[in-house]
Amino acid sequence: MPPAGSIPLSVLDLTPLTSGSSAADALRNTLDLARQAERFGYARYWLAEHHLTPGVVSAAPAVLIALVAAATERIRVGSGAVQTGHDTAVVVAEQFGTIAHLHPGRVDLGLGRSSVGRLVDRAAKPTPNGAAPPPNGAERQPSRPAARVVDGLLLPEPPALAFDVERLSRQLRLVGFRNGPEEDYTALVRDIQAFVGGTYRAPDGTPLSAPAAEGADLEIWVLAATAGGSALTAAELGLPLGANYHIVPSTVLDTIAAYRAAFRPGVLSEPRVMVSADVVVGPDDETARRLASGYGPWVASIRAGGGAIPYPSPAEVAERGLSDAERVLVADRVDTQFVGSPETVVRGLRVLRDVTGADELLITTITHDHADRVRSYELLAEAWSRSS
Repeated sequence: MPPAGSIPLSVLDLTPLTSGSSAADALRNTLDLARQAERFGYARYWLAEHHLTPGVVSAAPAVLIALVAAATERIRVGSGAVQTGHDTAVVVAEQFGTIAHLHPGRVDLGLGRSSVGRLVDRAAKPTPNGAAPPPNGAERQPSRPAARVVDGLLLPEPPALAFDVERLSRQLRLVGFRNGPEEDYTALVRDIQAFVGGTYRAPDGTPLSAPAAEGADLEIWVLAATAGGSALTAAELGLPLGANYHIVPSTVLDTIAAYRAAFRPGVLSEPRVMVSADVVVGPDDETARRLASGYGPWVASIRAGGGAIPYPSPAEVAERGLSDAERVLVADRVDTQFVGSPETVVRGLRVLRDVTGADELLITTITHDHADRVRSYELLAEAWSRSS
């Protein structure tokens, strides 16, 4: 197995809003962190897409990615991920093509499916035997897999989640989620490729051109959290896969295995996998744990249905804490976060790399103070480089 530093590290940024700060502060922090990540040697800087979320400002990824690209010089910039249920293929292709024409060879288009919308659609329908859905939109998980450890990597038991169907439905309508039959995801990705390649044909055979997209030098990725549609789309089209360990850690090995088993040469001649991870690095284990203490309450707020709260400070967490029920609700996420000194975290990420066979790791770090977040990425980059 190659040394840890022999595969690249990249950054996933949610542009977090922390308690006591403003959206403008969060956006300025993103631009600063992108410049610092470039200086530290990270390969990519990706921005997420979240809407109507009190603690997240990354809601317009194409706009923010263009700003980050203009503020940096070499690092690749992209989306992790554009939620395709909110936009059409031509809009996505034109947005990212515009950025790529101005920053050729530096732009990644990471595509994701709007899974929350599909859950809401399913929860609103009766069960096959005509029974009403569970109260409050509780997700049916009759055979949740038990927690297991594979060669040192924890694959936790997924939580039994519940969500407010009416509230989420209202929010989805506001952001333009398309109701109705599940979209043909593979066809949508093919359409994006066709607009970029200049080969798009309407259903009646009429050629349509999107100059903002056509000929753009950008890299398309598909992000997946399960072994289902997204992973298989990436495999069918021969595209690189972003596999999700930091949000749905229980399924990461199944997702990667399904992708690799179904892979057919396309854009790539062989499979390529990037795996995400939640990380907080401090000068020592104790300091890192204190810096990461807001993570549990932050995840609990998401899973309570109200969206991520502004990220709390260690002092705020010490004052409030977590209830026993909340600890159970967030255990899978907290237990799979890599927290500690540079040496501790590198050991953990090496296990993640070895077990998944990742070609790249995508690191997301949130702390209350921006300086601590920058320092975490710096300490990790230094330690990762030394381990090569």
